[in-house]
Amino acid sequence: MTHAATTLVAPSRLAAFKEAAAGDLGLIVIPGAIWGASFLFIAEGLHATGPFGVAFFRVFAGFLTLLAFPAARAPIARQAWPRIAVLSVVWMAVPLTLFPFAEQRISSAMAGMLNGAVPLFATFVAALIARQMPSRTILQGLAVGMSGVVLVAWPNVQQGGASLEGVLLVLTAVSLYSIAINVARPLQLTYGALPVLLRALGLAALLLAPLGAPQVLSGTWTLKPFLSLLTLGVFGTGVAYVLGTIAAGKLGAARASASIFITAPVALMLGVVVLQEHVATLSVVGAIMCIAGAMLIRRPDSSKR
Repeated sequence: MTHAATTLVAPSRLAAFKEAAAGDLGLIVIPGAIWGASFLFIAEGLHATGPFGVAFFRVFAGFLTLLAFPAARAPIARQAWPRIAVLSVVWMAVPLTLFPFAEQRISSAMAGMLNGAVPLFATFVAALIARQMPSRTILQGLAVGMSGVVLVAWPNVQQGGASLEGVLLVLTAVSLYSIAINVARPLQLTYGALPVLLRALGLAALLLAPLGAPQVLSGTWTLKPFLSLLTLGVFGTGVAYVLGTIAAGKLGAARASASIFITAPVALMLGVVVLQEHVATLSVVGAIMCIAGAMLIRRPDSSKR
């Protein structure tokens, strides 16, 4: 009886495990792919409006997207609002403005690939909060991924001037993201991703409106940049942030941030194929190393076996 029951139950448990693993992988790959495409949309949007206009448009569109879901309007305790306000600044308003400014100085492919630095900073912040070193497997993945980021950025660092400024702007945004992903996790676990993101986006839209709304209203709009920014707002700022916040709550900040490694090859491909951007061979090697780092982070931790 016991052996028969085990024979019957084991396949269903194995199937459930495989389904859960596939779902976890989707929480990393899908946001990474969406964010990779976001840099193309930013570049297109800059043809119509300024950096503040791009940031305000995408944040406001993302806010309206989430507002359409009743679950996003669930109540949140008053004591959570200070942390949500922090998120609105470090995850939304400031970094989403820095990226358009950066793309006025470096290519969309370069900006996207530099996002591979997020896991390093996110893990560092998480370690400070927990006062505990990350596991050996995660450290190995981050070391490989960060080495790739250095190779990606090196050609622009050598050029100096505006190219170097663009790199520094992206890395500043990345450092803010690393704080945000750690702040978002406990909030998501308590209140859910949608209510937290809706309020953070709403506050960010209010912060960006004084500088962003005038640029949007005075922009030179055609169909292509309008659709690009609309897609950027709905998917890059709405859907991807929801999936990213869910991943942070379910998988932890370090593993969830591995989605940024997926951003690099997607941004590279779209920049080269669609925008005809030139990317140095060294940067391509770095992007491959970023993918390798993501694979290492996703691998089970051998030190705990």
